[in-house]
Amino acid sequence: MPDVNADSQHRVTGTPSDTGGMMARLAVPAGILAAVAGAFAYVGTVDPNQPGHYPVCPLLRYTGLYCPGCGGLRSAHAVVHGDFLSALHDNAAAVMGYLGFAAMWTVWVVHAVRGRPLRIDPAPALVWTLGALLLVFTVVRNLPFGGWLHP
Repeated sequence: MPDVNADSQHRVTGTPSDTGGMMARLAVPAGILAAVAGAFAYVGTVDPNQPGHYPVCPLLRYTGLYCPGCGGLRSAHAVVHGDFLSALHDNAAAVMGYLGFAAMWTVWVVHAVRGRPLRIDPAPALVWTLGALLLVFTVVRNLPFGGWLHP
């Protein structure tokens, strides 16, 4: 008679054989998190508000116009230091991007733990809507009444 108990142990999650698989599935999300955390730690340490640490935005330098990313480093610096109001003032779109990354990374990790592949397939309407919102943000921050969106 076969040992039913021995066969069922290989199917239970959390066993040593499955733990190695889970660690392998979590390696890439963990690496991405480490890279992002390292970048935020660097920006949190090296203040972008002090001139000379980072290159100037070429669009701003040559045209005087703010690109959608202008103020992103200052925004990240403010987030690291817990100053969320300043982060929103420096670049509200970047703050939304940070939150979006955190949400997507969390979903990715949950899928990895459960052993399911993560498929990101946004509807074209969502992609166009996000692009349109970013375009509106960029245009408004460069208009005279959009001064409150300047970094």
